[in-house]
Amino acid sequence: MKLGLCQMPVTASKTENFATVRRYVRDTAAAGCDLVVLPEMWCCPYSNAAFVQYAEPQGGETWRLLRDTARACGVWLVAGSVPERDGDAIYNTCYVFDPQGTQRAKHRKVHLFDIDVAGGQRFFESDTLSPGQRYTLVDTPFGKLGVAICFDVRFAELFRILALEGAQLIVVPAAFNMTTGPAHWELLFRARALDNQCFVAGCAPARDETAGYVSYAHSLVCDPWGRVQAQAEAAPQLLICDMDLAETDAVRAQIPVLSARRTDLYQLKYEKDS
Repeated sequence: MKLGLCQMPVTASKTENFATVRRYVRDTAAAGCDLVVLPEMWCCPYSNAAFVQYAEPQGGETWRLLRDTARACGVWLVAGSVPERDGDAIYNTCYVFDPQGTQRAKHRKVHLFDIDVAGGQRFFESDTLSPGQRYTLVDTPFGKLGVAICFDVRFAELFRILALEGAQLIVVPAAFNMTTGPAHWELLFRARALDNQCFVAGCAPARDETAGYVSYAHSLVCDPWGRVQAQAEAAPQLLICDMDLAETDAVRAQIPVLSARRTDLYQLKYEKDS
């Protein structure tokens, strides 16, 4: 399987961002990618005010663009994340479309990004956003796909649930900043891949030093051994990576971490998705 991560520039113009998505997905598909990933909040600036301004319901203009782009390019599209309005609530939402343009999943960010680092980044998504209530898995022709969004990657329990439920690749649209990115970005993605012996990919917006919230960028793919297979720099880039998801089974057989858990001593309790 060939994976394409679209580390695209994001502006305040929805029209420009739409055109960028069309171009990046088209170019990634032309490079032979089967699965294409967009970054977190690719349609708007990363701010609480923008989340409210740009929020749309499922089926709105942004959703239709993503559906039509997946269909036109004939790819599986993990469509980054966008602010989704549902009644009075707004969610940080990732839609997943198949090559026919059918929505196959929707992940609402479970863990909201509320941080206040002394001398560094301060941001509270909970000022405007509501948290999702479900973990997300998608069956694809390549294998089982897990989906998480940005701050979700810090929660090992969520990723362990996805692995126990069969995820071979976990895709994470994310926008770490210049405080957390240099310190934790690569470390967290490698840790989640190693913990769960699966591929983990993070797709970020390109860095814009003039933005109110500056993305660390550095989109990357980590393999089941915890190695970085590919990583972008800060500039806009299509990051393309070949992978064999069967490698997850091979690694889990060689070092049986998941099957060797002592469930007589400890258990992870969660509701199985129906």
